[in-house]
Amino acid sequence: MAKNKIISAIDIGTTKVSTIIASIDEESERINVIGVANTPSKGLRKSQIVDIEETIESITQSVEAAERMAGYSISSSLVSVSGSHIESINSKGMVAVANPEGEINEEDVNRVIESARAVSLPTSREILHVIPRDFKVDSQEGVKDPVGMGGIRLEAEAHIITGYSTAMRNITKCVSEIGVDVSSLVFTGLASAETVLTATEKELGVVLIDIGGGSTSVSVFSEGALSFSSVLPVGAKNITNDLAIGLRVSLESAEKIKLELSKHKKDYTASKSKEDDEINTKHLNLNEEVGKLSRKTLVEGIIRPRLNEIFDMVGQELKKSGFGGTTPAGVVISGGGAETVGLITSCKRCLSMPARIGYPKGLSGLVDEIKSPAFAVGWGLILYGVKNAKGIKSDSSLKAVGKLISKIKVKGTLEKGVQLIKSFLP
Repeated sequence: MAKNKIISAIDIGTTKVSTIIASIDEESERINVIGVANTPSKGLRKSQIVDIEETIESITQSVEAAERMAGYSISSSLVSVSGSHIESINSKGMVAVANPEGEINEEDVNRVIESARAVSLPTSREILHVIPRDFKVDSQEGVKDPVGMGGIRLEAEAHIITGYSTAMRNITKCVSEIGVDVSSLVFTGLASAETVLTATEKELGVVLIDIGGGSTSVSVFSEGALSFSSVLPVGAKNITNDLAIGLRVSLESAEKIKLELSKHKKDYTASKSKEDDEINTKHLNLNEEVGKLSRKTLVEGIIRPRLNEIFDMVGQELKKSGFGGTTPAGVVISGGGAETVGLITSCKRCLSMPARIGYPKGLSGLVDEIKSPAFAVGWGLILYGVKNAKGIKSDSSLKAVGKLISKIKVKGTLEKGVQLIKSFLP
């Protein structure tokens, strides 16, 4: 009987760290979530690590909670990466087919992608992803998979996503510190796309906006391939800050008020009665005495201007990308900020495109708690790993939480040994 395979994902965000552990049934190819945890994040600002120790603590809490639920100790994981340091370029490569009399093989495809990859970058940046957009065989354009075709010259256009080496090294370090290897770093926009976008949307052309706590990633798909990626240094946390300043309350209270408003989404118009417009905050257990608040004032006076600003910035990025007019499928919004009240109205008004909220799909099992857009990146990381055969382990190599305990003991013993040797050194 074939053993199940195990795959795990860690989404390290500005406001939360989510860990998902899933098993892959090799017969039915179903991906079942067997462990999930979501803990508040510390040590990050605008999706970049600013305190290593606090970040390690947050990751440890999330991973251990997911391991307890799953009954497995993970040894490697796919990890998300975001932040305004993420940039993208489109590059072209060309090679002569090794056997022009025969047909194009995988080796030719790998060589042409390597050729497209050869772009000059500053020493502070490194390549995160190289994604082939399309191929050209001799004079035939728009080829999606050239393997098996006959030809003399093979050209490729690839989308290259880059980021700061130090930012990516810091993420890897934090995850490695808890005894988990990073099998792959994945850009948040690429991960979300795996679970919230349909093949038709990608083919037609679509803009995916993932609004996280501290940053917003923008990904444009055209003709089925990722064509533009960038990250804006604003997110849902900015809306919470605006509410805190406007109402003169703490950030915790502002977050509760924001969630309460988003829970009861309505279209607030001037004709609404005063009773409908009032929001009673007594049941929210706020630290401050704020009394009754006007929904209309909060939504139109504080939340909407910030949403308009975020979508205006997205509009500028689309203009910069050159793909603005090639997205008839409109906008799909995911991330924790996707459920903010008035979001769709604001998006349609600012970008003049149809818009919908992207709910993750493709996983089964313990998914009831993580069916919201806030967990799209976590779902996407799992699906990305399965699709690209990254981070998948046989369950026998990861069995039992006891392994985690022994791992900690060994680490402690090693550290004691090192300390002992150091004590003898001059």
